[in-house]
Amino acid sequence: MAYLSRREIEDLKPSIEKAVYKTLGSSDSSVLRVAIDCLTNGYDRRKIADKLDSYIDSKKATRLAERIQDLVNDLESSHKSKKRSYDDDRDRDRDSKKSRGDRDSEKRDRHLSDKDGIVRNMRIDPLPPPTKNNISLGSIKIPQASIYGIPTGLLNKGDAEKARKIAQLQAQIQSKLSTGILGNAIQIPIIPNKPQPLILDEEGRTIDKSGKAVQLTLVAPTLKANLRAQKRDQYRDKMDKKEDDSETKFIDPRIGIKPALRGKRALRFHEPGKFQQLAERLRMKTQLEKLQNEISQIAKKTGISSATKLALIAKTEGASDDVPAMEWWDSVVLQDNLDTLTETGKIAIKAESINNLVEHPTQMRCPTDPLKPIYMPVFLTKKERKKLRRQNRREMWKEEQEKIRLGLEPPPEPKLRISNLMRALGTEAVQDPTKIEAHVREQMAKRQKAHEEANAARKLTSEQKRDKKVKKLKEDTTLGVQVSIYRVLHLHELASKKFKIETNAKQLYMTGCVVLYPDCCVIVVEGGPKQQKKYKRLMLNRIKWEEDIVKDPDGNDIPNKCVLVWQGTTKQRNFGEVKFKVTPTEKLAREHFKKHKVEHYWDLAYSGAVLEQASDLVD
Repeated sequence: MAYLSRREIEDLKPSIEKAVYKTLGSSDSSVLRVAIDCLTNGYDRRKIADKLDSYIDSKKATRLAERIQDLVNDLESSHKSKKRSYDDDRDRDRDSKKSRGDRDSEKRDRHLSDKDGIVRNMRIDPLPPPTKNNISLGSIKIPQASIYGIPTGLLNKGDAEKARKIAQLQAQIQSKLSTGILGNAIQIPIIPNKPQPLILDEEGRTIDKSGKAVQLTLVAPTLKANLRAQKRDQYRDKMDKKEDDSETKFIDPRIGIKPALRGKRALRFHEPGKFQQLAERLRMKTQLEKLQNEISQIAKKTGISSATKLALIAKTEGASDDVPAMEWWDSVVLQDNLDTLTETGKIAIKAESINNLVEHPTQMRCPTDPLKPIYMPVFLTKKERKKLRRQNRREMWKEEQEKIRLGLEPPPEPKLRISNLMRALGTEAVQDPTKIEAHVREQMAKRQKAHEEANAARKLTSEQKRDKKVKKLKEDTTLGVQVSIYRVLHLHELASKKFKIETNAKQLYMTGCVVLYPDCCVIVVEGGPKQQKKYKRLMLNRIKWEEDIVKDPDGNDIPNKCVLVWQGTTKQRNFGEVKFKVTPTEKLAREHFKKHKVEHYWDLAYSGAVLEQASDLVD
């Protein structure tokens, strides 16, 4: 399909809207918009049907695409007919102009012939009879081109030139006729102007005057619109036949096919009193929620709810109130085990292992203590540091002088500069000052180069700088890991605060986790002393928690806050990289900490939050 202009699409828009209404039974703005977009992009009928298939049924999409194609074809045919009529008018105008120009040229020639007396008195001899050079084409005779019968002196320059060109043209025609290309006479068939009469026999067949049957020529459509319509009908018949074949291909004729019938939708009436029951349920639910809120408020004021929560926190899995008769550390005084009993039913104890001496346990090294003793570093004053440096440099100079005296090292060259040139060299500088100055400058450049090379050798690479920075941030936690637990009132929608918490922990190479629970968000970080100091300053000073207003369990607006719950030392790390964990219930939060074997972190933080809420209610 050719691309249509915006004006043509605007002209077709009402027709397309009518086609959509006829196809769907109602107007649809989305289908109309998709059809106009397809015409703007120059899609053909198949692409238009594919685009419309996602909005309407496939059959309706195909039918609508065909209608749109018919509208476009009609528009193109109308444009072509207009163009043809315009071309005919232009040809007629050209012919009229040509005929008018011929009349003007005849008048001009007549004026020239009247003006020129020589041309007016000129006489041309009649054509000679047909000879070798005078060939007959039926009733057409081409005379021999000649200007010799006309005196050239009697013609002006323009007439002579025209006569010469005519003679040359006649000579070319005669040469072609002599070669035999047009040797045979040209016979022009005579076409009758009137139509031949139509004669029919008794059976209705067409015959000529002699009585023979004549086959009439069938008139085929010539317009492109008619040809396209004919092709479209053929294609439609072919597709219908193909669909029929595909439908009958997979159908077993032995099975009776029942036509798809659409069941009538019957009226369904609500039972009497249904909406009254729904209203009663809503009223009862509202009253129950109101009563529960009142009970919870009273329980909070009296402290019953906080006590219940604390009791639930204190209750752990597998705990028992029974006190055992013997503990595991008493196994050294038992004869066999706790199941071994005496005749009286008591646990059998080794009597010889009990005496009046006091046993002191062996003193063991704490796992967090260093293997080597750590001595307190000595801090010197500025004067003492200068004195120590001076003494060290003096000792190094003495060693170098001793090596030079023994011949182990060559003596160093005198350190020459432009300022001490005359004082160091004396008469040598006066004898050849140019040479001495060049020597001094070369020595200065050599010293400068050695200095820069020494600095470059001491300079760290990018990898070494990065390792140094990482080593400075990381701390040795083999002897113990310091742990800090923070509790934040609300941290769910605070994206900037969450970013600072996570990013600073990663930059300081700390481990831990962040558990998000309503009214109690717990942050656990593990690291060294310096790391904990920097992170503590971040959580308690740098982040302004009071700027964010959050809601408490009662729905009141209160400022957010962060509290340091606990800070201590553990033997090893229990978490990996800092990650956020959303826990909607208390059980899930405690299970997350229990998975890392530190459920007491959650118990400590959550119990503090419950006690804080209870104290706020009492106040």
